[in-house]
Amino acid sequence: MTRIAIVGGALQGMEAVLLSKAAGFEAVVLDRKESAPAMSICDEPIHLDPTKDPDGAKKVFEGCDAVIPACEEIDLLRCLDSMDMDVPLLFDLNSYGISSSKNRSNEIMSSVGVSLPKPWPECGFPAIVKPSSQSGSIGVTVAWNDGDVRKGLDFIESIGDEPVMQEFVHGKSVSIEVIGDGRKAKSYVTTEVCLDSNYDCKMVRCNPNILSPEEDREFAEIGRKVAEAMGLRALMDVEAIDTPKGLRVLEIDARIPSQTPAAIEAATGINLLEELYATASGKPTGRRPGEGCSVYRHVVFKDGILRSSGEKEFGHVCRPRFAPGLFGCDNSITDYEPGKKEWRATLISKGRTEAEADEKAASCIRKIADECGCSGFVDGVPEVV
Repeated sequence: MTRIAIVGGALQGMEAVLLSKAAGFEAVVLDRKESAPAMSICDEPIHLDPTKDPDGAKKVFEGCDAVIPACEEIDLLRCLDSMDMDVPLLFDLNSYGISSSKNRSNEIMSSVGVSLPKPWPECGFPAIVKPSSQSGSIGVTVAWNDGDVRKGLDFIESIGDEPVMQEFVHGKSVSIEVIGDGRKAKSYVTTEVCLDSNYDCKMVRCNPNILSPEEDREFAEIGRKVAEAMGLRALMDVEAIDTPKGLRVLEIDARIPSQTPAAIEAATGINLLEELYATASGKPTGRRPGEGCSVYRHVVFKDGILRSSGEKEFGHVCRPRFAPGLFGCDNSITDYEPGKKEWRATLISKGRTEAEADEKAASCIRKIADECGCSGFVDGVPEVV
């Protein structure tokens, strides 16, 4: 059996374990924290910090078929990149360095003609003020006036980062994953990313109707061109907004994403970890996506109320397990137990059609409300311009 060493047991680590299980791989998770959530769902948890015990880590890696970082700690990533290993490292430090700087990645994207949001002050208000080198929604501010701009800049300065200031573009938030071999790249499946009130991802939808066929081809071509311009030798995702004036790309991230790959696997059968391993091994699968649909959603139950949850809130899940069929879903990662006063879950529902997947996801929420006696379901959304 193929063994994959996953370095990092938080959100990306849980994603990598889920994909490993779906591919029939054995998942070995290394983390410096014994309580990291992926440790309870993998096949072999190993409490180890490769930056402090590189020899111990290398010994583990020698018993595996590939190593994938599921983390964004630069010292750890550099440590793994510098190791002399006989197995492939499913990661590209150079591309990660480019994507970690929104300023550098914007330069790459502009060089191949990618449409980006207008820069500030040309764009006027409202505008987005965000740090160049942070991930997710960290430090992201919507500025409605000069005072908001100043507050956003002050925070970015306080964390020692550089600001990126752009037009606030509105529309459907979409993502596509790309895998490259250093020369050629291939884009995979488009997903819709739904945000909570803190601009954190609460749900991913995967179905053939996310974009029009023309926009979907355009998005795939954007991903391919950017990846090849970078010389990508691993996996990255491209995030964009489908605006009334067309796609506007927000950022790229050259690491294993959390959330979108699981939604893609559930809907289409395309397993991005399997695809990445096959590409690194020089034996692409050539698999074509199926035509199913899926809904991937985070929820938290607390104080008698069920709420949609961003991924950061879900990251506080404690000793989770896989629970297929929970409340009627197809699969879940959760620390739910009957009678528990506070718990979290990622619920994955799939169907042959978009309507079928949506109804299964909605039915799951209704069953939680019935069985847990919820006083309501709170589904936060971002500010609307």
